[in-house]
Amino acid sequence: MISQPNSTLVTALWPESRGHLLRLSAIVLLGTILLTASAKIQVPFWPVPMTMQTFVVLFLGAALGPRLGALTVLLYLAEGAVGLPVFAGTPEKGLGLAYLAGPTGGYLVGFAAGAYVVGWLAERGWDRSVPRLFLAMLLGHVVIFAFGLAWLTQLIGLEKAWMLGVTPFYAATLFKTALGACLVPAAWQLVRR
Repeated sequence: MISQPNSTLVTALWPESRGHLLRLSAIVLLGTILLTASAKIQVPFWPVPMTMQTFVVLFLGAALGPRLGALTVLLYLAEGAVGLPVFAGTPEKGLGLAYLAGPTGGYLVGFAAGAYVVGWLAERGWDRSVPRLFLAMLLGHVVIFAFGLAWLTQLIGLEKAWMLGVTPFYAATLFKTALGACLVPAAWQLVRR
């Protein structure tokens, strides 16, 4: 059974105050900086190197809640759309709307939906338990992959899209899901102390 909305991790760490707009702006800006950094870091992994983008996207959803998490991702996408080199492989692989229209465009749009789903579940207490947050983040990854696969299928067909856009990322997805599912509840433990 899903409980009523609870506070988010960011609310527990930085409660709302009179400087509400300044607080929200700082949180969202910091989130976009984390997303940019996560896109630029390549971690050696099998069978393909990974970035930590989906980890940060889903972490932001869990820590910020559905609205603020999705808003942070949308601002990140807007930064990229106007030509800031915030995405993986930029500026070498292009900038702006041309990059968003490329093969990873669906995954990028899926980031906002994935953050929202994980944030919605986190607001209902799923971020306090490793097994439940693992399920929530796994669902968030499924949402991201669904958007990415749908977009990539339009470009190269379903079979090729599945083989190139989903299959190589199983291991990295499980690793990032497990990492996020452990870190957020651990942060809650620290907050309680």
